[in-house]
Amino acid sequence: MAQNIHVAIVGGGIGGLAAANALLHRGISVAVYEQAGALGEVGAGVFIYPNSLRQLERIGLGDALARVGAKVGSGSEYCRMDGSVVGKILTTDSSGWNGMYGMHRADLLNALADALPASSIHTGHRCVGFSQDENGARLTFENGNVAEADVVVAADGINSVLQRYVVEPSAPEYSGFRAYRGLISADKVPQWKREAHQVWMGDGKHFMVFPVRRGELLNYVGFVPTNNETVESWSAIGDRDELAASFAGWDPRVTGLLDKVESCFWWGLYDRKPLAKWTNGRLTLLGDAAHPMLPHLGQGANQAIEDGTALAVLLQQCGTSGDISEALQKYEAFRHPRTSLVQSEARKNGLRYDSKYKDLAQRDKEIANSAVFRKSLYDYDIEKEAIDLHV
Repeated sequence: MAQNIHVAIVGGGIGGLAAANALLHRGISVAVYEQAGALGEVGAGVFIYPNSLRQLERIGLGDALARVGAKVGSGSEYCRMDGSVVGKILTTDSSGWNGMYGMHRADLLNALADALPASSIHTGHRCVGFSQDENGARLTFENGNVAEADVVVAADGINSVLQRYVVEPSAPEYSGFRAYRGLISADKVPQWKREAHQVWMGDGKHFMVFPVRRGELLNYVGFVPTNNETVESWSAIGDRDELAASFAGWDPRVTGLLDKVESCFWWGLYDRKPLAKWTNGRLTLLGDAAHPMLPHLGQGANQAIEDGTALAVLLQQCGTSGDISEALQKYEAFRHPRTSLVQSEARKNGLRYDSKYKDLAQRDKEIANSAVFRKSLYDYDIEKEAIDLHV
């Protein structure tokens, strides 16, 4: 078994902390190194879908997520820009039992961090170097500290520092879109459907709203094309008037909500074609460091959580430290096809949402039928599939 394996995770975001929880749950020693002086996420929403929610519930996080999440279900639908309905949004797996939450990123991050021993999280550690040999791996940090581990997991995002030790660096690809996002108190729009995830699509852009933080807040995002690259940042201040003007004349539910928005943020949307490899010896990539994807399936964080679950299962099955490289190669071979598919489907879904179809009836048909793919996405049980690899 893997009790003697020690894993160092570089990156204290959702992917890194979820992986740490999954590893500890399976008896594997872990330490998380985060470059920021304190763990924190800005005020943006994220979906936790059935495919990752069941994994978090299995490791004991169900109650914590239920306390801070907002149930998403009834009334969720796709609409055209005028408000006419295209189809329902699937919000459960095939069983109807496993649903989804809208989460404030900070709430999710706190739930993940609170489940870990405080001694396992090291903030103020910006990784600047990596080396390895047959005896182990070594990380060096800007603050002068050094850490040793049997396995290093790079969960340090789309601009990963450690990615260059695995593959030749390549620049992220700009999608041509920026996303305006923000939060608004649900009290300001009392007529809003409380559990609804709603998406409006039209003339090269789209707008969505879903609840977070027990339904007390609504998270809104407007996706707008731009000729100028926008920084990939969660905290760049956006232009509230530009956002409102971008959706002028749309469904009154959209314009009415935007009338109440006082400020917003924006960030550029980037992804990257699937990498040739994720793993080099004792080092492997996870989440956006391995497979950044556009947000049009809401699967970025969910796929990172799946990564951590798979990695934990395969490392627990690892008999001795000598099997580590083989286990990490198996992790890469197992995960790469699924994340590549989700990356591709996220791009395609963005084209549907932004109406880049000559035949909008075909777009509407594909959107209405998208429940088939989403059901397969939500039904997938990463833990079961990873365990079955060993059988």
